[in-house]
Amino acid sequence: MKLQEKQALAQWEEFHRSLQSNVFIDTSLSAQELEALRKRLESDPIAWIEHMFPAYAKYPFADFQRAAIKRIISNGEWYEVLSWSRGLAKSTVAMFCLMYLAFTGCKRFVICASATEDAATRLLIPYRINFTSNPRIRQLYGPQETIGAWTESEFTARCGCKFLAIGAGSAPRGARNEYSRPDVLYLDDFDTDEECRNEERLKKKWEWWEQALYGTRDISEPLLSLWCGNIIAKDCCVARAGRQADHWDVINIRDAEGRSIWPAKNSEESIDIALSKISKRAQQAEYFNNPISEGKILTQLPFGKVPPLESFSFLITYGDPAYSDSRSRKSSTKSLWLIGKKGGRYYIIKGFLGHATNAQFIDWYFQLEDYVAGACPLYHYIENNKLQDPFFQQVFRPLLLEANKRRKKNLYIRPDEKKKTDKATRIETRLEPIDREGRWLFNEEEADNPMMQELIEQCKLFELHLPYPADGPDSLEGGIRVLDDKQRESEPPVVIGFDRFNKKNNYRL
Repeated sequence: MKLQEKQALAQWEEFHRSLQSNVFIDTSLSAQELEALRKRLESDPIAWIEHMFPAYAKYPFADFQRAAIKRIISNGEWYEVLSWSRGLAKSTVAMFCLMYLAFTGCKRFVICASATEDAATRLLIPYRINFTSNPRIRQLYGPQETIGAWTESEFTARCGCKFLAIGAGSAPRGARNEYSRPDVLYLDDFDTDEECRNEERLKKKWEWWEQALYGTRDISEPLLSLWCGNIIAKDCCVARAGRQADHWDVINIRDAEGRSIWPAKNSEESIDIALSKISKRAQQAEYFNNPISEGKILTQLPFGKVPPLESFSFLITYGDPAYSDSRSRKSSTKSLWLIGKKGGRYYIIKGFLGHATNAQFIDWYFQLEDYVAGACPLYHYIENNKLQDPFFQQVFRPLLLEANKRRKKNLYIRPDEKKKTDKATRIETRLEPIDREGRWLFNEEEADNPMMQELIEQCKLFELHLPYPADGPDSLEGGIRVLDDKQRESEPPVVIGFDRFNKKNNYRL
């Protein structure tokens, strides 16, 4: 036996023992009581699922899961794509629905397709385990394993439903379960990163779905097409299927309010821990259905040593405020950075970037004031266009006055009222040449600061269509522009003597 086969067998035996030991059955029920129980459960799919799969359905269903189960089960001819975040049980919910449809006789032939046949076979493991080892299924529907028609990739249960695992690119034409053609096409983890980066391979894979796999259906019989997969690229098979589907269910790990979409299973703390272990780019792709790649605009982002603050002629802080007065994840982020220029190079010295209240945002200015500690002149700026000015006058100015009074200081923040153009274009135009030519440095002493790390992430992921927040780069753009303007103001004017104009010039009219 090959090592891979031994591992598969060990996994099978582990699942088998676990399922048999964890599922309780009431052996005192008579045949009539069992029949009544079966009919009652089949009339309520959620109750049927919770009774049949207690080892899987350990947490109460969320509203989006209940709605999906209802759509999938109640529609005969249906095309659905579940783009649920990792940790939201999309494959498990798909299994619940397909098993229910199999046992109630609604569907007779399920083709499970994945990127490879091995991947599709692995997806069918929990189906086979429950057919053979789930005592509650055995109690209500009898033994399901059929001798001679039971392999890892193809099996027919006694309930009459056949399951077949195939990989993308195989030849599914002519597949039948006796007289039945496939009436369920279930595709899970169909996309791969490598194929999504290759337009020609992606095209061929999609053509295989449309021309080979979808064509196995019987036009006269209702078909359930069910896709499970995240949006791992701007153009991928899941996204193409979603645009054609009767319903495309895109659910992220957190809702629009920044809260766990399934709090019964995923606490805020557990989500924070999980996300903290991976990059922002991976977080967006795997948990927020927002596939982004490292941008091609700001790519250098070098770290280095910042000269002593005393050596700068002056420094500036530039803040990009947000209207929200909250630290919650649903609020916009605020950004404030201390920037200097010396010898033609810009230095990103220290700053703040994150969700904060307005009072905290004002406090950041005082923290940077204390950090500079009079080493050189320091100017404070805040973005303040015409739309922002009422907010600045009515909210930030009173907060600044109160903070000055409380701290017994006289810190002044200058509003930057220069008219702004398109945000993304403005960032690219000013920052890309600076980054390309290596004319800036990020303070190496702040490299481990989470806010500096977030700034670097936002710069790396910056693109003109803004797939990821760009509040940090936006404040850097504003700060560098103000820094250059201020430097030009402080430079002495160029004086041209009158005698240079008085010289004889043969070409002068």
